[in-house]
Amino acid sequence: MPSHLSADHPAAQPPGRGSVDALISQTRRLKGDVDAVRRDAPSDGLDPQERWQRALYDLAHHQLTDLDEHLAQLRDGPPPVPSAPGAPSAARTAPPAPRRGSLLSRVGSAEWNLLTDEASWSGELYQILGRDRTAPPLTLDELPSLVLDEDRPRLTGMVTDCLVDAKRIDGEFRVVRPDGEVRTVHMMGEPVLAADGSTASMWAVLRDVSELRRSERAVSETRDSLQRQRQRAQSEHRLAVELQEAVLPPWRGSLRLPHQGTETLDLAAHYLPSSASALIGGDWYDALELADGETLLSVGDLTGHGVAVASGMATLLGAVRGMAMAGTQPGQLMSLLNQLLDATVQPALGSAVCCRYRPESRTLVWAQAGHPAPLLFRSGTGRRLNSPDGVLLGATSGAVYAQAEETLEPGDLLLLHTDGLVPGRSSTAAVNRLLDLAPRFGGARTAQDCVRMVMEEFGETEREDDACVLIAKVTA
Repeated sequence: MPSHLSADHPAAQPPGRGSVDALISQTRRLKGDVDAVRRDAPSDGLDPQERWQRALYDLAHHQLTDLDEHLAQLRDGPPPVPSAPGAPSAARTAPPAPRRGSLLSRVGSAEWNLLTDEASWSGELYQILGRDRTAPPLTLDELPSLVLDEDRPRLTGMVTDCLVDAKRIDGEFRVVRPDGEVRTVHMMGEPVLAADGSTASMWAVLRDVSELRRSERAVSETRDSLQRQRQRAQSEHRLAVELQEAVLPPWRGSLRLPHQGTETLDLAAHYLPSSASALIGGDWYDALELADGETLLSVGDLTGHGVAVASGMATLLGAVRGMAMAGTQPGQLMSLLNQLLDATVQPALGSAVCCRYRPESRTLVWAQAGHPAPLLFRSGTGRRLNSPDGVLLGATSGAVYAQAEETLEPGDLLLLHTDGLVPGRSSTAAVNRLLDLAPRFGGARTAQDCVRMVMEEFGETEREDDACVLIAKVTA
């Protein structure tokens, strides 16, 4: 307490003990709740979100601990403080040593008498600064010798403003203890005026806030780390989307292949992103008119998410197009894709369906690699085509892929899709739900109308993986 305040001053009257006890009880209950949650929080996770949450829990616990101990000190009354300026040195009794880690061990007080050039420190301040309690307290001129060089001007400025302009002190600086440990000290003080209005002394309370500042830095650092991770994720997502949009046909309606003669297929497709991940997956769909007049239809899925997977998908799709243009048949094409994945530096697995449609005979030749078979809809009914043998791409070296043929008719509808289209279901249940759309498909005019029906049925479903659907309707 500043020496110019009397014991009966209103500011010196303690609050009601009962109200303070109630605040202490509430604070301790809240601290217990925070501590329970903090113990359950991951302490060594690599996820920046988890590290940031843990740091916030630690900071909240530090803050509540300080509040608890401040309220206890308020209830129990202030510790011994230096006496008024001019009082005999013998009257300044040293308080008992506080328990380690308590509030009192982190809050000390001091007074510097400008008239007698005496300094008086509480025992707690000796402990905070790591000074020998038998040594004389440092004067205001000597105090900066404990402070880090970069913080020394701040302390000097605060003291000068207090002594010259009677400004209150409220600031922080770092001190170096004799053992080399650096501690952060928060200093609050004010001038004590003599009868003639001049500054007689300066009184201050110094609090060790090192642990609190450490917790705040941890929160700031983990928050910054989390922000950087989010920015990287956003950049990766944007790059993956741009890569995907550059590769997949940008169909926005019922578009037809650029035939020179009679149009034979009506095509439409749609890509459905995952609702559980912000990253783009490796699903693709494609249709390509080949030099011999045949049409390539394919869908596939490279496992994983992110830029690397989107890039791998683009590589596979480019390989599919190139080999198909060179006349490679679906079974051999799958074997070559398997070799391509097997030779990549980063191990990867993929599934795919590849079809060649011959319009002159309406024959569909196709092969698959661990992928759902195409669905054929005709006259209001639907069925799954019998799958030829074929394992996942990249699963084993030297895999051989069989081919199957199917003769189509005008009005037939061929639906190719990836696994995630009907999430949370077995493959049989997923296919059955798609086959249930057969009566509605029977009345559809275009492939785009059919895609729209699929989206109405499955588009709003929460899905853990990306998916795509490609529909081809035989028009002639």
